[in-house]
Amino acid sequence: MTAGDMPGLLALTFRALMDEIHTHLAEEGFADVRPAHGFAFHFLSHRPATAVELGEHLGITKQAAVQLVDELAARGYVERRPHPTDRRSRLVVLAPRGRQCVDRVVALSQAAEARWADLIGADAFARLHQGLSAFATEMARHRSVTVRPVW
Repeated sequence: MTAGDMPGLLALTFRALMDEIHTHLAEEGFADVRPAHGFAFHFLSHRPATAVELGEHLGITKQAAVQLVDELAARGYVERRPHPTDRRSRLVVLAPRGRQCVDRVVALSQAAEARWADLIGADAFARLHQGLSAFATEMARHRSVTVRPVW
């Protein structure tokens, strides 16, 4: 490995993992989920949000966010619910099908991490995890870092 390779290796690793996960999801009945949906699911798995908040997180317009929510609602992955304090807004929450999909992604990710640890050794994997976590924390001190697509 030469200096400067790490960002590319991280990107390739992420892409390979997501491709593998989406292959398994398709086999398990979630063939209509696209990788971009995962970023919305990740955000919504932590808290309900309005379409505007979801759009801000994803870096897309309000109109695009509403369209994404419409698409995910039609597929049964999210539901709209009344906002507790704003009558004009609706909250978007994961529906049971969306929660099942998230749960499968978590399980598939854990299995991939176990394979990775077997490949390089548990100690090396733990050090890698610790190092990446420290770097992400350091980067977040300088600017907000979110899990979202790079459009």
